[in-house]
Amino acid sequence: MDPEAGSVTRESRLKFYKSTLCLAYQSFGVVYGDLSSSPIYVYKSTFSGRLRLHEEDDEILGLLSLVFWTLTLIPLCKYIIFVLGADDNGEGGTFALYSLLCRRAKLGLLSPSDAPDDDISAYDYGPHRKETVASSILKEFFHKYHSSRIVLLLLVLLGTSMVIGDGILTPSMSVLSAVNGVKVKAPSLHGNYTVFVACVILVGLFALQHFGTRSVGFLFAPILLAWLFCISTVGVYNTIYWNPRVVRALSPYYVYNFFKKAGKDGWSSLGGVVLCITGAEAMFADLGHFSKLSIRLAFTVVVYPCLIVAYMGEAAYLSKNKEDLQRSFYKAIPEVVFWPVFIIATLATMVGSQAIISATFSIISQCRALKCFPRVKVVHTSNHIHGQIYIPEVNWILMVLCLAVVVGYRDTDMIGNAYGLAVITVMLVTTCLMFLVIVMVWKRNIFRALAFVIVFGSVELLYFSACLGKVHKGGWLPLIFSLILLSTMCIWHYGTMKKQAYESNNKVSLDMLLSMGPNLGINRVPGLGLIYSNVTTGAPPMFSHFVTNFPAFHRILIFVTVQSLTVPKVPANQRFVISRIGPPEYRLFQCVVRYGYKDQRKDSHDFEDLLIETISEFLQRGNNDSEAWWEPVNQQESIPHEGVTASTLESGVNTGSSKKMVRFRGVGCNKELEDLKEARESGLAYMMGSTCVLACDTSSYLKKFAINFVYRFLRQNSRHPATALGIPHTSLIEVGMVYRV
Repeated sequence: MDPEAGSVTRESRLKFYKSTLCLAYQSFGVVYGDLSSSPIYVYKSTFSGRLRLHEEDDEILGLLSLVFWTLTLIPLCKYIIFVLGADDNGEGGTFALYSLLCRRAKLGLLSPSDAPDDDISAYDYGPHRKETVASSILKEFFHKYHSSRIVLLLLVLLGTSMVIGDGILTPSMSVLSAVNGVKVKAPSLHGNYTVFVACVILVGLFALQHFGTRSVGFLFAPILLAWLFCISTVGVYNTIYWNPRVVRALSPYYVYNFFKKAGKDGWSSLGGVVLCITGAEAMFADLGHFSKLSIRLAFTVVVYPCLIVAYMGEAAYLSKNKEDLQRSFYKAIPEVVFWPVFIIATLATMVGSQAIISATFSIISQCRALKCFPRVKVVHTSNHIHGQIYIPEVNWILMVLCLAVVVGYRDTDMIGNAYGLAVITVMLVTTCLMFLVIVMVWKRNIFRALAFVIVFGSVELLYFSACLGKVHKGGWLPLIFSLILLSTMCIWHYGTMKKQAYESNNKVSLDMLLSMGPNLGINRVPGLGLIYSNVTTGAPPMFSHFVTNFPAFHRILIFVTVQSLTVPKVPANQRFVISRIGPPEYRLFQCVVRYGYKDQRKDSHDFEDLLIETISEFLQRGNNDSEAWWEPVNQQESIPHEGVTASTLESGVNTGSSKKMVRFRGVGCNKELEDLKEARESGLAYMMGSTCVLACDTSSYLKKFAINFVYRFLRQNSRHPATALGIPHTSLIEVGMVYRV
């Protein structure tokens, strides 16, 4: 064996271990804060209803058994073992599952039909498994009934809305619960003071977000590790000191006995028990910030055992101090260490809020890229992990809504009812999507998928039914919020699709495009023009509108279409798809720029240089081969074109080799390169449409309201497309048009 090769292998292995441990350490400060801060309010919320009438040891031990098995089944078995394996090339969350189904099972409405992403080589999952009977039947069903794919999209958007709702309720619930602990030592303290302190902490938490996940993770990780050490140590002390026999509650018999004794009141209390798994969904949603191994390692080795010990210790204290049910967590802390633990608890709730805030940023970024959310500014806070992002507008809106919830509710029991419903709804959506992934993407036996749904779905449905019973006690808040957010996303997606359909149906015809020659009075001015539109083949309607009113355009024109695909990232060598429009002397090019929903967009200057470099390679390739390719006019296609991606420039493979081609020799590629260089030096101008989208006069009132009012309002108050693309205002030409859709 080569000693140098062995040394390199050892170094790479050590680097991998070091990187994994570093990510696991950071994950404590980002992923597990919410899950780890749950002991503060789980027992209090559970005994806030009619269950307080049942204060016997059987009920307390049964409740501990419920918490233990819920933590074991949902976070450990469902998420750590199964759901984390359904990542979308390292990305997690509801949209990651949907992305897999869109790309691998063709169930999506979001993927553009004129730019399939199957050719993105980075997302080859190895050899395809053989289709099963169940996967074939399900695919046929979804392809036959278009409405089924609409329902699937609505289900995904519902789960997304609930996750964003968690981003409001988690900080409110966690911080207010921790601050209320001071009333154990100062029972006469007015509630206004605790609300004020909670609001100050929330403002500080959201003010820290612009530093990024990495900085926040390193800052918060020691706090959470100290918190886990505190609650586990106190848990061991309470178990030994008050009632060591609570260990028996790990038997599932005590769950049965709990429902036998408490009856309907026990079922109603599940709305409080479900709070012990708040934050479990963040392990999957925050996957893009870390890695599967780091998240699994941190949970199984540290978080899970510490939580079990903490809940066990609190139950041991309650079994001997039943009068402290409403203050059980802080009452169970020994007097000597009360204030240090209280301070760490307050800081830990800030960490707990971080998990869902980071997940909210990730999910909104995915929604925005897939045309389901208005344009917002996405700041990438890490050069190494592209999933670590910060969205300023969303951050401050979340802060305002959190403050409104804290000031409006004040009562942690009411917030807990809303919180539990939002959490369990997201988990149910994930279970439904996992069934489709297991059958249609992994192509496993349908009985495995059914077993997954029966085991985990039945538990979640039980909790969901209990949470629905508390809608009138605060549970209505996530329903109202998710309905508003769901409507917003649906209307934005609907309006965007209608706008793109109008542009595709009214694009410039081939005859008109080729007639724009020097003999018809069209002036070609020096310079390079980039025409931005959503049309992937041909020229957009606003370009013909511009030429009709101002018969001149630049010597070299590049029609640019920026596409967001249902993949996390597009490899750099497959970013551009270059094609030629018409014969070479026309100097017209088409460029499709493809981004994944986690890709970082380059600024305008870097983008220009990369685009021109790619076109130069495109032209040089034709020159080196002493030929250029051009597809002749086809009566069924509006534009002759030649498709070449950046990857084919390297491999030398002609992407259009399957089509009928006409070979040109001596087309003067050197002259084209000189013209491209001169045009770049003469100056570069950008052109895009400044469109007003309105519903047709014959449209229904509902469509007019959605397009003319809601969609128009969202467009006017979202980021301008030129700003989102980083286009300098001084070089921008905007062409006004009205689209009747």
